[in-house]
Amino acid sequence: MIDRALYLPKSWTENRHRCTDAGIPENARSFATKPALATALIERAVAAKVPAGWVAGDEVYGADPRLRATVRGHRLGYVLAIAANRRVPTDAGAIRVDALPALIPTHAWQKHSAGAGAHGPRLYSWAWFRLLPEDDTDTGVHHLLIRRNDATGELAYLRCYSPRPVPLRTLVSVAGQRWRIEESFQAAKGLVGLDQHQVRRWRSWHRWTTLAMLAHAFLAVATAIERESTPTPAGPITLTVNEFRRLFDALLLATNHTVATLLAWSRWRRRHQYRARLSHYRRREHQ
Repeated sequence: MIDRALYLPKSWTENRHRCTDAGIPENARSFATKPALATALIERAVAAKVPAGWVAGDEVYGADPRLRATVRGHRLGYVLAIAANRRVPTDAGAIRVDALPALIPTHAWQKHSAGAGAHGPRLYSWAWFRLLPEDDTDTGVHHLLIRRNDATGELAYLRCYSPRPVPLRTLVSVAGQRWRIEESFQAAKGLVGLDQHQVRRWRSWHRWTTLAMLAHAFLAVATAIERESTPTPAGPITLTVNEFRRLFDALLLATNHTVATLLAWSRWRRRHQYRARLSHYRRREHQ
């Protein structure tokens, strides 16, 4: 996590005294939607020369044309979820996205994994439609990506853009990054208290959130360094951020264990997790 922004509902921004009591600066008191905040975060990331090629997000962000235009303006691609009742521009005119699956022949669906999950690869069936550009200056490639859960029949729709043509697998891979985003949020909440600020003032929220982000970054970077310097042998799973946090706490707080015993317990847990994961994967493959 590299940046943050506080969403203020209109009940706050329209109450001047409340904003004053909370220490909110004058230049931050105008109401901004979540897509507007995300647009500002993207602008700051680009200005800071953060290496990136894609933007991923849920339906709140996929529905906002200004955010999409901002991403295209920076020559970045995006894979953004949209609601089933949204219309997209096609050669046949604007069409609701939930009307398109009926037009797809069976052979056009392709099965790809959106990434590794706790119980096996996230396998879905995918199909895509070419869309028209959103404006006359747009020279990139637009698609509507449809994801189908073959077990439940559930469909999801994603609006896609790339500055140059890319294969379907690339869009599927970007779509799968949303799980990593959610996993990072859950990890930061559980490991470093990202959602436990319990404050009502502007400065306090930013201090707490920044501290939590730094703590999470420390755990993530330290875990990555350990993975790089000590390759994982056959048997246990790769060292996780959660396991590193467990070891770090034990070294600081526990006095009745040596480093050797802590590492031995860690190897045992990771071997057990590896066997459980392998069992899940085999069951999924059998199904």
